Amino acid sequence: MARTLDFIFDFASPNAYLAWKALAGVSARTGVEVRLVPCLLGGLFKITGNQAPMTAFGHIQGKLAYEHLEFRRFIARHGLTAFQFNPHFPVNTLLIMRGLVAARRAGVEGAYVETVLKAMWEDGLKMDDPAVVAEVLAAAGLPAQALLEAAQTPEVKAELVAGTEAAAARGAFGVPTFFVGDEMFFGKERLGQVEEALAAA
Repeated sequence: MARTLDFIFDFASPNAYLAWKALAGVSARTGVEVRLVPCLLGGLFKITGNQAPMTAFGHIQGKLAYEHLEFRRFIARHGLTAFQFNPHFPVNTLLIMRGLVAARRAGVEGAYVETVLKAMWEDGLKMDDPAVVAEVLAAAGLPAQALLEAAQTPEVKAELVAGTEAAAARGAFGVPTFFVGDEMFFGKERLGQVEEALAAA
């Protein structure tokens, strides 16, 4: 069985939040470690020529209404009642994605991910405001100043760019995307297929 699942990830996507929460069950059932691959969604869109669903499908009658229906079904199926759509959406996640890279380097990735996801998709905070980010991180007991300073270093910036470019090179065009070995799966709705692939790998 594959021991890791790569998750092409950006805090910007509400679907990434939902997938992350649902993946806890997949990980428990399969014993597989979920490895986040930081990727700036806007950069990935630019590389691949992709667009946000509201832009790409907004003119198609019934398309977005159905997407919202599936969204609600997923939330109900997995009991993700803490979710709320961020009133500041779309949020520029450049700072918090660089912060994720810095948090990994500092050995606090897990706590950072849970803290920022909660702030974005449960508490509805404006997570492109550095002051808000600093307050959220400090309240969670994370080294806010050190992480935000590290997020501005050339090394961290370059690592996020490289991760985004590498995701595109693997075939990713959006978030959430998952890789089981070289097999790619796009969208939270594919988690059943992901689990089957993990079991078969």
